[in-house]
Amino acid sequence: MNEIIGGHDLLLVTLDTLRYDVAAELAAAGETPTLAGLLPDGRWQKRHTPGSFTFAAHAAMLAGFLPTPASPGPHPRLFAGRFPGSETTAPGTWTYDAADIPTALTAIGYHTVCVGGVGFFNKRTPLGSVLPGMFAESHWEPEFGVTDPASLENQIARVAEIVARQPDGRRLFLLLNVSALHQPNWFYLDGATREHGDTRESHAAALRHIDRHLGALFALMRRPSFVIVCSDHGTAYGEDGHTGHRIGHEAVWTVPYGEFTLT
Repeated sequence: MNEIIGGHDLLLVTLDTLRYDVAAELAAAGETPTLAGLLPDGRWQKRHTPGSFTFAAHAAMLAGFLPTPASPGPHPRLFAGRFPGSETTAPGTWTYDAADIPTALTAIGYHTVCVGGVGFFNKRTPLGSVLPGMFAESHWEPEFGVTDPASLENQIARVAEIVARQPDGRRLFLLLNVSALHQPNWFYLDGATREHGDTRESHAAALRHIDRHLGALFALMRRPSFVIVCSDHGTAYGEDGHTGHRIGHEAVWTVPYGEFTLT
């Protein structure tokens, strides 16, 4: 990361609530061609989230604790706040003297922007203002939220405006929290109704919808850009009697992760 920071724009796309198993199945079946075409070998990495719900996971990720590879570690981190005794800070880790990545990047000249999706980014409450408050510029509208079937398209339209007004000499760090996978997602599944409710199948349908639009997002980014696409946590659809997240279940803790460079 020491070779990337300063010379690349940075894009962190959090596909809120995306399960690893669903993401891996769709990639293997060729149903998410945009993502598969950019992920190394067309595959997601299997990782463990640092938090079982949106606020906890994003707070950790923005402090440098991205989802950890599921295999035994230790695993060097891409970003790390400087502190004694860190066992995951390696020579290639970009280290900084700040509490979070946006603050650290601002200090070296990046413009930091957050385009929120789920309620923890809506700035309507003190809690909903914590995560966007880390950024120099933040955006949230009801049309970006979980109840709008066109939320991702609306978010990408805002990203287009943001990128278009960036001066050539200023690097950009952009966080896009994609809300489309988060419940309710039944409306992405053909034939489903509100009474039908959310299912693993509608979750998959939401991911197929997202994949159809992410190409437009990546096309907007300036070159070179280093991109991280991952889930913040998964969610349960009845496994072992569980529904939802903020629980210690495999479906919640295991998330997909990918990184690549747009050149």
